[in-house]
Amino acid sequence: MALFDLPLDQLERYAPDVREPADFDEFWRASLATAEGGPLILDVRREEPTGLSMFETWDVTFAGFGGDPVRAWYTRPAGVDAQLPAVVEYLGYGRGRGLPHERLVWPSAGYAHLLMDSRGQGDQYGCGGDTPDPHADALGGPGVVTRGVLDPERYYYRRLITDAVRAVAAVRELPGVDPEQVVAAGNSQGGGLALAVAGLVPDLAAVLASAPFLCQIQRAIDITDASPYGEIVSYLSVHRGAEEAARNTLSYVDAVNFTRRAVAPAHFGVGLRDTVCPPSGVFAAYNLYGTRRADMDGALPERAIHVYPFNHHEGGDAVHTRRQLLWLRDRVGVDQTLSTRLAASLPTNR
Repeated sequence: MALFDLPLDQLERYAPDVREPADFDEFWRASLATAEGGPLILDVRREEPTGLSMFETWDVTFAGFGGDPVRAWYTRPAGVDAQLPAVVEYLGYGRGRGLPHERLVWPSAGYAHLLMDSRGQGDQYGCGGDTPDPHADALGGPGVVTRGVLDPERYYYRRLITDAVRAVAAVRELPGVDPEQVVAAGNSQGGGLALAVAGLVPDLAAVLASAPFLCQIQRAIDITDASPYGEIVSYLSVHRGAEEAARNTLSYVDAVNFTRRAVAPAHFGVGLRDTVCPPSGVFAAYNLYGTRRADMDGALPERAIHVYPFNHHEGGDAVHTRRQLLWLRDRVGVDQTLSTRLAASLPTNR
């Protein structure tokens, strides 16, 4: 794929006027309130056997949007009783939580790790999901990005973003977690969810968002036909009178509107040839990150971005993961005595 979006020098200055509903904050207060009033943690059970002697994993169910049960994997280094910083990870579009041994980077680095399942997803790739969406009867196309897209109250991402916020609250109640050191992380759809959480949870320790989805959605559906944005385009090509209603709904979940409200340190990654999540949207979220805070006290939150000029949606791949690990270690580091104990437990060649 050739370069198709704005040149990098323009992207670095790109701070568009993104459509934001007048009742944006009130809408999200009401959305999050749907999950309140009952127990947060619904079930926790040890996952045995996993075949992984260096990790311990629990199957967690917590109450998400409307109190609906949402599944997650909670994994941490085995034999470690200390309270650890926690990384809450969100998944890409179409993927479910899969099996507990699929994502071990964060617990390998010494963090507690909560991997949230995405309700109603898991059938496109990976090893499936375990969380149904009981509200999936809303009008829309076959993919979740258009499910309920004509009505903000019934839109799929209202529920998923609420689940993502509740996952942060849930991990803080789990044993062995330092509740003051919680990180929101994800790639693609997961990156968009991490940015949404950054705007709704004021006391995160850090945010990691690579190739984030849901950024400047109004522009994305105009410049790319790649899925998932292409699913919106296809839907509107059939429902020719639905554009204004759809654009209004999408404005409530645009990650740029959340990032303006964010205060936690943030680390971004972007590939300049990415047609799935166009770089202009990523830079809009990055350049406007924390600007509401700056309007109040003149200080922007700490933020960093790594640009991969020749990469598509894969971005920096494992190179970027290493950069995330090093960046996060300097801000939300695991106790070095723990790292020493973990290293000592590994076999050595003699």
